Amino acid sequence: MSPPPLEARAWRRRRYGGGGSGLGRMRAAVSLLAVLASLLFFLYLLWLTAPGPQSSRDWRGEAKAAVNFSPKMPGRLRFSPSANSTNLGIKKPLHLPPECKNLLDTLWSSFMKKKRYSEDYYLEIITNVQNCRWQRQPEEYKKFRSKLASCCDATHNLVISQNNTPLGSNMTYETERASFPIEKGIFRMLPVSQPFVGRPFNQCAVVGNGGILRNSVCGAEIDKSDFVFRCNLPPITGNISRDVGNKTNLVTVNPSIIGRKYGELNVNKSAFLNSIAIYGEAFLILPAFSFRRNTDVSFEVYHTLRGFKAKQKALFFHPKYLKSLAQFWRTKGVNAFRLSSGLMVTSAAIELCENVKLYGFWPFSKTTNDTPISHHYYDNELPKPGFHAMPIEYREILQLHGKGVLKLQFSKCEAA
Repeated sequence: MSPPPLEARAWRRRRYGGGGSGLGRMRAAVSLLAVLASLLFFLYLLWLTAPGPQSSRDWRGEAKAAVNFSPKMPGRLRFSPSANSTNLGIKKPLHLPPECKNLLDTLWSSFMKKKRYSEDYYLEIITNVQNCRWQRQPEEYKKFRSKLASCCDATHNLVISQNNTPLGSNMTYETERASFPIEKGIFRMLPVSQPFVGRPFNQCAVVGNGGILRNSVCGAEIDKSDFVFRCNLPPITGNISRDVGNKTNLVTVNPSIIGRKYGELNVNKSAFLNSIAIYGEAFLILPAFSFRRNTDVSFEVYHTLRGFKAKQKALFFHPKYLKSLAQFWRTKGVNAFRLSSGLMVTSAAIELCENVKLYGFWPFSKTTNDTPISHHYYDNELPKPGFHAMPIEYREILQLHGKGVLKLQFSKCEAA
């Protein structure tokens, strides 16, 4: 039964604190909440537009602030530690000389400010890095070498051999869900064990094909190395040898080159044999089991060398090694369809050599002095878009340089 009208009004007054005056107070409270909400939204907009690590600032200012050298003392670095360094597992290198003690953290703090890096941004940082004296850091080298050995083990798995690939087993491809049976004929093509006699080598040179090598006068220095890695059958004779050297112990071969230049060796093999004669007794290493289309042409290279008693020998990358290596670099942000040949052999060199120096690694269209250069020292053919992550790879290599794990040659070498 409903209460009488007077009692109902009294009940509502007790419930809501009064009649008309209570309704007014409710409206005032609602208005106050609306004002507060507007104020909070305005403050949020201000916070979003405030300058911070991800805001659009001038790249030169960022790079100079990140690696700021004093003209009188070019070796001293100033930086603010990045909160991301700990999360990335990066630690300060130990026992670095005073002028380089903060180089690693400086590079990370600057690179982590952007998700994309312009060419000029890189070049500004590299300009300053060159002013810092490089020194090998044995402990950092051992630490990184150990990580590579744990994941990939180039010492035992870089090349397919009879030791790591039993007769009758199935070879699984690196990038495809397919396998290849290792029958007697294939098994006989494989070396008994890893063929790099003399490892670990003392001084190794990894020679990239960057246009920065032209007029570098690095040839004599490269040829003094105990072991020289090269990539994708580059020219090394004539006047260019003054810049790139002649010595070659291992050179990678992209099967696409065999198809494009030599018709997959189906007809005339002499042009191929004449071209590779410049590499002396070098190993030619091919990714025969990365893609199924690579297998036949890689085997054809092997049989051509053997049939014509060439000085060179064909080896095959182990797909397990390449797959593990790609995963290793992926954890460091190198996300690409394929690692470059340069990063593959650099990784192997760190495991196989005591000292590693890189020449011709330069994925930029100009020098630090704004002088235009070609992509390769012998042509200007660019890689397929999205196929490699060259600038990101270079960022990682630059970090290894800063940690004293390997040394990058940025400019001309001293003439012999």
